[in-house]
Amino acid sequence: MKSDGFRQAAEAKDFSRAEELFSPDVVFHSPAVYEPYSGLEALGVLLRNVAEVFEDFRYVDQVESGDTAVLIFEARVGDREVNGVDILRFGEDERIAEMTVMIRPFSGLQALLEEMGRRLSAASG
Repeated sequence: MKSDGFRQAAEAKDFSRAEELFSPDVVFHSPAVYEPYSGLEALGVLLRNVAEVFEDFRYVDQVESGDTAVLIFEARVGDREVNGVDILRFGEDERIAEMTVMIRPFSGLQALLEEMGRRLSAASG
């Protein structure tokens, strides 16, 4: 499946081969921010941090059709259980051109946002 490389990287929490997986101008749609993030560098920062924040991360299902893959996951953020989906759209070069993440419940998303905010503030400050 097209998404196997991404799935392996996410499960291993290792995005060191991001250039092979993502288009340089990849667009990332966050579950919490209206404006998308663009580019491999911005996505790399987000993925490295969220990989550290999610605990007990695991994919529980995967569906692919054409140039789209949907990977369903479960994880924990502190004491909050979360469910989510990664929606991947592949470009003509077979790399991920667009990624959308959705997470529930709201309390789990809030916990994720708080921890990501702390990490990103510390990294830029």
